[in-house]
Amino acid sequence: MRAAHRHTAGPEHEYEPQRGLPEVLPAGETLLWQGSPDWRALARGAFHVRKLAVYFSLMLALRGIVVYADGGTATAAVMASLWLLPLAALGLGLVATLAWLSARGTVYTLTNKRVVMRIGIVLTVTYNLPFKRIARADLALAADGHGDIALALAGKDRIAYMQLWPHARPWRLARPEPSLRGVPDAARVAKQLVAAWSAATGRSAVPASSPATSQATEADTPLTRPVLQTR
Repeated sequence: MRAAHRHTAGPEHEYEPQRGLPEVLPAGETLLWQGSPDWRALARGAFHVRKLAVYFSLMLALRGIVVYADGGTATAAVMASLWLLPLAALGLGLVATLAWLSARGTVYTLTNKRVVMRIGIVLTVTYNLPFKRIARADLALAADGHGDIALALAGKDRIAYMQLWPHARPWRLARPEPSLRGVPDAARVAKQLVAAWSAATGRSAVPASSPATSQATEADTPLTRPVLQTR
């Protein structure tokens, strides 16, 4: 079906005439790149699995401290913490599974005319984002080469944040930005996006001005920089 603001959303499709696309590319449109999120990068960035692991670790430690402070032995304190360990492991496992399922059901496509996002776990939805409706793109690149490419839509175009999540730029609730998340070799994909956007629109992108990506020191601490912005 067609959305109101020139991006299109299609319902779940059991058969794809072309992977990641609800229809075969029309004449004159060529496939430049296609990929899916790395589920581990998605788990770190979108599902915050590392932060959850730290949280559960603190809760286990706090449980042991409380038992010991109440007069329990060191052994009792350790055992009290260990009793909660399976629950923590189950929680982390569920989150990791959701990240894996989300990555497995996602296909990002870049053509010479648009970006296509096929997302969803149970219900699959396809969003078509023509280059003329993309006003800006930001790259958040981690030290391991994985990254997120956030796309700001032009004008009054909107896609609801909850319809996009986890494929949305964090905390951009008023103006949600569709994002290609956990993309392997994201810098190369961003470069392809900029070249294709410039060729299709006849406009040049504003050069990035942020620090070089080599300064990143943590895989889950990305540097965000503009890679495409209308003048």
